[in-house]
Amino acid sequence: MPETIGIEFLRRVGERLRAVIPALRFSSTVREPLEVGASGDKTFQVDRVAEDTVVEALEGLGRPLTVVSEEMGVLDIGGGGDMVLIDPIDGSKNAVTGIPLFCTSVAVAAGERVKDIYLSYIINLLSGDEFWAEKGRGAYWNGQRLATQGDDDIRVVIYETQTPRLDIPRILPLLSVSDRTRCFGSTALDLTFVASGGVSIYVNPSPSRSFDFAGGVLIVREAGGVVTDTRGGDIDGVGLSIEKSIPLLVSGNRGLHEKALEILGG
Repeated sequence: MPETIGIEFLRRVGERLRAVIPALRFSSTVREPLEVGASGDKTFQVDRVAEDTVVEALEGLGRPLTVVSEEMGVLDIGGGGDMVLIDPIDGSKNAVTGIPLFCTSVAVAAGERVKDIYLSYIINLLSGDEFWAEKGRGAYWNGQRLATQGDDDIRVVIYETQTPRLDIPRILPLLSVSDRTRCFGSTALDLTFVASGGVSIYVNPSPSRSFDFAGGVLIVREAGGVVTDTRGGDIDGVGLSIEKSIPLLVSGNRGLHEKALEILGG
């Protein structure tokens, strides 16, 4: 009987990744792109190895799946079934330039929309920290229950940009009212920081691809946070695909989110 996809399966995949990925930081070819992946971004050795590791594990389950991954695009396994979104290395630029902050993100969905995601797993590939969530069952960090920030003080705002000269002016009002700002270069990890309560708000004014945020969305929501587009629009109907879709606003709670929307003019 085919094995189901669950947290324990994904954690075993995480162990495989941790066994091979960290050492690639010291490869003589780590900065040399292999090709352009399905998403349009450059594919590096670390991306390829991480993707192959996850896909091989999924193929070994012996069950139909539809895989959407940053590098290979869409892959039907056994005729296709539940959708598995993979960002093999979220934070690729960090990984290939020696900045020690990148992860693998996996989200599993029963359909083709954000609302259909029922399982998420993110692993920080250097620290080994694991974050996961099952729909309706809470979010966890290394087995410890996660909870987002409880009050509405805007203490730490983190952000990502595609084109800084255009994007930063759009979010500057929000950055200006925070106590601290950070830009880490990994959307999936950014969302885990919101879920853990260490960050008040995450914002990215440029359209993101669903595999960038799919794993983090469920983790944030299960920890008590709020996720919309930057105008406050519902993202549940957003399609899970290789295409860029929405700008993202993520907050620790509704009060923080309403403040952020007002500041941004959403």
